[in-house]
Amino acid sequence: MSASMQAEVTRPGAIEAIARAARVASRTLAQSPTAIRDKALWAAAAALRETQDDILAANAKDLDAFTGTPAFRDRLTLTPERIQAMAAGLEDMADLPDPVGRILTEWSRPNGLKIRRVATPVGVLGVIYESRPNVGADAAGLCIKSGNAVILRGGSESFHSARAIHAAMTAGLRAAGLPEEAVQVAPGTDRKYVAEMLAAAGLIDLIIPRGGRSLVERVQNEARVPVLAHAEGLCHTYIHAAADPKMARSIIANAKMRRPGICGATETLLIDAAIAPSLLPLIVSDLKELGCDFRADERARAIVPDLKPATAQDFATEWLDATLSIATVDGVDSALEHIARYGSGHTEAIITSDEVAATRFLNGTDSAVVMWNASTQFCDGGEFGFGAEIGIATGRVHARGPVGLEQLTTFRYEVFGSGQTRP
Repeated sequence: MSASMQAEVTRPGAIEAIARAARVASRTLAQSPTAIRDKALWAAAAALRETQDDILAANAKDLDAFTGTPAFRDRLTLTPERIQAMAAGLEDMADLPDPVGRILTEWSRPNGLKIRRVATPVGVLGVIYESRPNVGADAAGLCIKSGNAVILRGGSESFHSARAIHAAMTAGLRAAGLPEEAVQVAPGTDRKYVAEMLAAAGLIDLIIPRGGRSLVERVQNEARVPVLAHAEGLCHTYIHAAADPKMARSIIANAKMRRPGICGATETLLIDAAIAPSLLPLIVSDLKELGCDFRADERARAIVPDLKPATAQDFATEWLDATLSIATVDGVDSALEHIARYGSGHTEAIITSDEVAATRFLNGTDSAVVMWNASTQFCDGGEFGFGAEIGIATGRVHARGPVGLEQLTTFRYEVFGSGQTRP
């Protein structure tokens, strides 16, 4: 770390100053016309494309210093295609309806008062994330569109990439005449900035952590600011006895191996005992060719003997890598019992042609997202039509599943009278 960076990270109160500036900027952003915020997104997208070489060079510095697993290296890696996808995501957000100012409901009272509930920005958000540099662009874009200011704190492994992306986002704000303080980054990689963000009650309105379990648990344990998060993405795909074999093979290969390091990747395959003898060897062969490793229960190993045995801890593990746990089950209720025991409430999928079985699974799964005949990797704000996501929420308050524009608003009540006084 350079001397200037070291001096920056030891400067006290940096987050407080940033958050106060963000608070001022949030008021301007919240009151700005839709067209101006959309202009900022279009300009930021153009800046991402124009500075692609600079962003890739910054990412190369991060990759040169990275010593983690291949799956996490993939999360950190930027390519021209991924930068283009970030830019396209910002443009998609610009095309979406403005979530601010929506009349959610309205009614009249017998005394003549007219009341309506109106969507408003949350205010100032703090986003703490690891590895994936694109999170900075997605989070910034969603906040600009929804009228929120945001403070970004990326992981130390993505420091240079995050700075380069941030430069493009602030270029978009400048082009639209909006305050650059609406999107800010922590000044350095020191972990104390996380602590300062978590303690910034009254300055930051909502913290959204995106990263591994240790990060999320720290945020949830230490935050004095409300938190919107999920601790793990322990997702399951259940292949029912009435599944189409070809469809099942295609979906599980995608759900596990498309990008095994993302939170929507399937970590456990549940397969009905009735179909396992004929289908499981084919699935294992498919995934082995893609580089997958396995942990399997005794009944699965009786069908494919060279599989490594699974422990209870394996079924409770979010691998975030090319490893798949396999359990053999006896019907829908057995699959639901397994998910209830080991799942994290993120995303579950059933593959079947039996509508009754699918309905039972959909209604019986208490997770934020549940799917029928689709890859769990579709649990993504962009795939849901949100333009992007700022994270996945598995709690029960305010938002669940991919968090997009609507989930980044709260509401106020507007009351219209004609001189009424309360008796």
